[in-house]
Amino acid sequence: MPPPEPTLPPHIEDSIAAISEVHAQQWRQTRPVQKAVATVMEAIARPAFVGVLTIVVAAWIGINLGLQANGRHAPDPAPFTYLSEVVSLAALYLTATILITQKHDDRLATQREQLTLQLAMLNEQKSAKIIRLLEEIRRNDPDQSSHADDEAEAMAVAVDPQAVLEKIRKINQASGEKST
Repeated sequence: MPPPEPTLPPHIEDSIAAISEVHAQQWRQTRPVQKAVATVMEAIARPAFVGVLTIVVAAWIGINLGLQANGRHAPDPAPFTYLSEVVSLAALYLTATILITQKHDDRLATQREQLTLQLAMLNEQKSAKIIRLLEEIRRNDPDQSSHADDEAEAMAVAVDPQAVLEKIRKINQASGEKST
């Protein structure tokens, strides 16, 4: 009997469902040609593909050498010009397929990075608000010290994303890196 599935808190279940929906929506918005390319890449990116490819090339060479050895006409005698042309054409298509897949994956990664950045900025704003509220409660509570907490005051201010970006650019320029 398999062990029972662990139960997760509702907010975790909601997060998992939301992430799953984002992936499903991205797949629904993917063009049919891109889906076909993804399917081809899924098949090619398996270790079994290398084995099948090795068997096909070995069989091609073996059949042609065997026919030649028996005095029969080999369709592609050594140095296997047709095999070389087929492999070159396949490499061209494989390269194009990899580039197409990489471009698509980069676009999806960029969308995810933007979402992550937006959520991080929102969380930073929420955290600053919570700190401001806690500081206000602390200052208004007669049982608490009313002295200023410089660190809490600094954390209560929401960070300006443009200021952070500018600081990163300055640091990168000072270190000789390219700025984006």
